[in-house]
Amino acid sequence: METMPATKDATGSQSIERATNLLAIVAEHHRSGASLGTLVSASGLTRATVRRLLVALMRADLVEQDADTRQYRLGAGCYILGVIASDRFGLHPLAHASVIRLARASEDTAFFSLRRGDHTTCLIREDGKHPIRSHVLDVGQFHPLGVAAHGIAILAALPDDEMNAVIEANTPVYRERYPMLTDELLRQVIAETRERGFALNPGIFHPGSWAIGVAVRNADGVAVGGLSIGSIEQRLQGARQRELADLLLAEAKTIEAKLVRQVGKVRRAPSARLVKQA
Repeated sequence: METMPATKDATGSQSIERATNLLAIVAEHHRSGASLGTLVSASGLTRATVRRLLVALMRADLVEQDADTRQYRLGAGCYILGVIASDRFGLHPLAHASVIRLARASEDTAFFSLRRGDHTTCLIREDGKHPIRSHVLDVGQFHPLGVAAHGIAILAALPDDEMNAVIEANTPVYRERYPMLTDELLRQVIAETRERGFALNPGIFHPGSWAIGVAVRNADGVAVGGLSIGSIEQRLQGARQRELADLLLAEAKTIEAKLVRQVGKVRRAPSARLVKQA
């Protein structure tokens, strides 16, 4: 059997990695759309490379370009793949009602974010009726664990060895993009989160923009996501912190109970491995 040269394999792998990273950046800007200049700046790639990758992603229907604004957004192919995968990673529908209830009860902005390795991606955002809203997190945006209230909550919920490994892996990103998040400060807020039972982001990343978060665990007790409520500093003071934390913790338990029931259904279903191939 003929094998591909190692250099070609490396080049192909690099192209795939660049394309998937570019797709993630497009997802971050899905609501408003991303310009070519934005994608070039965020990816660190040349303009020619970004154009070439976008053409390939558009051919696969994973990215589309608005004919009038020329902005790029996720294409229908991404939706189709998401629907297919939803039976395995179906946290979005399980968490959606909880996020709506949190936004209504708090009148502030509520979020659900999913853990993806050493990072998180915001899957759901719901605005409350308070006129001043949080605009520092939107659907599709991803951040390293330890950034934002939900990221702090998830990191604090990990065993110490895993927590330390995540911090080590993310330290270069912290230093480059979040210089205000020193190792000392991060470990301090983790300790405080563990002590009080919820995470508080007192405007660490954006002055005046505060948030409270809690981790959501799967049926095995592993932190897989986080719920959070964001608002202006004046609305997250004193007793209201505990009040909102109790709302978040109650909804986290609701989602966790749904996850347990979902796993039970999966375990009772016939295994595909038992079906003989014709």
